[in-house]
Amino acid sequence: MDRKQHWEKVYATKETDAVSWFQEHADMSVRLIHSTGLGKYAAIIDVGGGASKLVDDLVAEGYTDVTVLDLSLAALNYAKQRLGKYADAVHWIEGDVTQTEFPICRFDIWHDRAVFHFLTNPDDRQAYVEQVMRAVRPGGHVIVATFAEDGPEKCSGLPVMRYQPDSLHAEFGNSFFLVDHEKESHHTPSGIVQQFVYCYCRKSSS
Repeated sequence: MDRKQHWEKVYATKETDAVSWFQEHADMSVRLIHSTGLGKYAAIIDVGGGASKLVDDLVAEGYTDVTVLDLSLAALNYAKQRLGKYADAVHWIEGDVTQTEFPICRFDIWHDRAVFHFLTNPDDRQAYVEQVMRAVRPGGHVIVATFAEDGPEKCSGLPVMRYQPDSLHAEFGNSFFLVDHEKESHHTPSGIVQQFVYCYCRKSSS
């Protein structure tokens, strides 16, 4: 089963508020987006956003240029239905982040909570970083969250990579300056605590 088939099956068989990564509000992500200092016209992409409620939080705050990318069409459709008439204000992309053709320097803020840690193949991680380099404007902001070094070794039946802030930043290289990092104890709907690490970087302006 390829990645897309896996995630379509997940969203076909589970309620969106029952999956382990569900958050009623993406408080840490919103706080880090606020910390960029950019206004409501900032172009933001939520990579792997799927059925996440981050898009709801951003639209409710008045952000006007939000894009959500996910492999799963079912996940995107859940989010669209939840947003109702406000879904028309969001750009939706069904695709694999390592293969999608992004416009050059399209985004001011790149956000990813829990996609990058599924990339266990070094070639996939390199392709991901190349996509960030292409799609984020010079001086743009990159917020990536993964399982921390003491987080789970698997998620949704798939193996994952676990990171410390330095090792996560190192995946992106010298073209990105590490601005901040945060640890989050995420409480899953089933009551399990999972440790996440968030890295906030700036892409080189040159």
